[in-house]
Formats: sequence, structure tokens, C-alpha cells
Amino acid sequence: MKMISEFKAFAMKGNVIELAIGVVIGAAFGKIISSLIDDVITPLILKPALETAKITEIDQLVAFGGVKYGVFISSLINFILVSFVLFLVIKAVNVYKKKNGIEDDQEKKGATQEELLTEIRDLLKK
Repeated sequence: MKMISEFKAFAMKGNVIELAIGVVIGAAFGKIISSLIDDVITPLILKPALETAKITEIDQLVAFGGVKYGVFISSLINFILVSFVLFLVIKAVNVYKKKNGIEDDQEKKGATQEELLTEIRDLLKK
């Protein structure tokens, strides 16, 4: 029973729930970015190259020895776009927090050691 209650306490911590939400949103966001690459960017930008190679998708690009460099290029574009959009989202959240005076737990700073010692000294003098 103790293990179950410990697990429940662990699973209900804010960080675990936030991580789970982040994973789910990240998976959905990844599908959106993949669609953007496969259905929008690849046809617009790489269409002439794909037509020259007589293929329809970048994933079909194959070099000597069966190396699928098209899959790598597609994954690289995907990674760059996801990273950039996440950067923009985090930047927007930070601007919002700063504008509304919201602080993260990590940014909260307590009194320094010197301030605490000075306060204790002043209390002892009284």
C-alpha cells in the first residue's frame, strides 16, 4: 500500500503532469510539422529537384549503395522547424510572464545569507 501511495504522490506532482502534457502536445506538434514539410515545403521548394530526379517525395531520394539521404534531409528540415517554433513559443511565454509580472520558481530569490544574518543580529540586539 505504501508503494501505491508513493506512486500516486509522484504521479500527481506538477512536473510529471506537465511533462506528460508536453509529450502529448509535442507528438501532435511533430505531426503538424511533418505535414508542413511533406505537404507544403517539399512541393514548393524542392519540386524542380524532385521532378529532375523523377520522384514525387523527398524520402524517395536514394544515393549510391541505397543510402536514403532524402529521409535525412526531411528529418533535418523537420528538426529545424520544430526547434525554431518551440523557440518562438518559449520566447512568447517569457515575454508574457515578464509583462504580467509572473515569476518562475527558479527565478524566485530569497534573502541572501548576509541579509539573514543581519536580520538575526538585529533581532538579537532587541
